[in-house]
Amino acid sequence: MEWFEAVLLGLVQGLTEFLPVSSSGHLEIGKALLGVETTDDLLFTTMVHAATVLSTIVVFRKEIWDLLVGFFGGLKDWKIATNDAGRKVLVCNDQTDYLLKMVVSMLPVLVVGLFFKDSVEALFGSIQVVGFALIATALLLFFSDYASRPGRKSIFPANEYRNGLSYWQAFAVGLGQAFAVVPGLSRSGTTISTGLICGVKREVMAQFSFLMVLVPILGETFLEVVGGEFGASSVGALALVLGFVSAFLSGLFACKVMIALVKKAKLSWFALYCLVAAACIFIFA
Repeated sequence: MEWFEAVLLGLVQGLTEFLPVSSSGHLEIGKALLGVETTDDLLFTTMVHAATVLSTIVVFRKEIWDLLVGFFGGLKDWKIATNDAGRKVLVCNDQTDYLLKMVVSMLPVLVVGLFFKDSVEALFGSIQVVGFALIATALLLFFSDYASRPGRKSIFPANEYRNGLSYWQAFAVGLGQAFAVVPGLSRSGTTISTGLICGVKREVMAQFSFLMVLVPILGETFLEVVGGEFGASSVGALALVLGFVSAFLSGLFACKVMIALVKKAKLSWFALYCLVAAACIFIFA
């Protein structure tokens, strides 16, 4: 992989990571157009994903700091109590509750990473898989816009849950993230759409969707380092660094833009784009 190819692919990753159009799918399209060897996929993809995680941390640094301070500061106040329904519940502060829901959302993708990693890796490099997955992304975006219209009934009870979502809703969003490991199936699009379908408000999903992915991607990057993938890769160090920087800088811009779009814009416009991209794949690939 040449350095300019790494910069271009980093830009693609950073700009599409936060938009509901599948960054992994666009990386596959970019690699196909540039003629990049598919054997380079895993390491480079992990690096540019780590770069966009860093951009997420920068954008949400205040919220992340507040969560961590609240969690560690509230540990001493944890206790088990009985609620009005006679059930035993954990009494904790809002920050701890939010982090626990993030942990619940990570469980499905953890199962996929532990037991289906080889199957997922086999999907990378197939541009046809990306095309079908983009169609699935488009359908999900269309449906979430329809299901989240004012007056539509949610599949979950319309309660005012703590921090804007319940543990079951967090788990459902996590299931969406687990399916989104398929290249072409947008992670942000899948998680945000799943949340909207389950009755979570747009402003809540705008933050939760981006924060819930931090630990899984950082964990994957750590395992790559421990497993020695960096030393075994055919991708040069310069290409990795330039791709990382490119993805980080473009990710900063795209993250802020997407937060505003999720709160106000219709996801159907992104669905149309995904359909056009899928059509181009099947016509020209």
